[in-house]
Amino acid sequence: MNNSENITRRPLKSRDTKWAGAVASWLARVGIRPNVISVAGTVFAAGAGVCFWFTGHTALGWHWSVLLMLAVCGMQLRLLCNLFDGMVAIEGGFRTKAGEIFNELPDRFSDAFIFIGAAYSVPEFAWTHELGWAAAVLAVITAYVRALGASMGAGQQFIGPMAKQQRMAVMAATCVVGAFAPIWPLLARMIPVALTLIILGCVITIIRRCHRIAQEMESKK
Repeated sequence: MNNSENITRRPLKSRDTKWAGAVASWLARVGIRPNVISVAGTVFAAGAGVCFWFTGHTALGWHWSVLLMLAVCGMQLRLLCNLFDGMVAIEGGFRTKAGEIFNELPDRFSDAFIFIGAAYSVPEFAWTHELGWAAAVLAVITAYVRALGASMGAGQQFIGPMAKQQRMAVMAATCVVGAFAPIWPLLARMIPVALTLIILGCVITIIRRCHRIAQEMESKK
């Protein structure tokens, strides 16, 4: 791995852990390639989105709670795939010339699947549809601004407050809390609240990244 690779990769503490290195090494040994892992992450995200959609067609009860916890599993597996595809590609030596397509494009679909699914998770709340779709669009724009900075020569801007890991953390925590909605029905409304927070956070993140990119470009001679 060289310095340029370090700069363009999202800084993750988990990448340096022993368990992550062991799993990535195993994946490389058994022949699972990074592009396959990237696509698998999108499949897990789609599964999370489907679980969200089904919650909107399920009465509050244990089925609701199970669906939300399955959505959490799908989102976490999506993040693990995001971690391991890069590790297998770079540390495992299986980086391909077309790898950036698989690294970036599936992630954009993953965000859309999750947030659009969440848009239909609480139909009794009037604005859930709009909030979910807005979160999906803004998540994609947030990632676009990061890629734009790299294409302009300003480097990858991973600053938040609502980067990918933070978006998934908010949704996962919301699902865990929402799983208790059969006991306290008002908790079901945590999902539109979370979508609102993600929307606001994405707007701030987009502004911060654009500002950082502009500063980087203006400082160049």
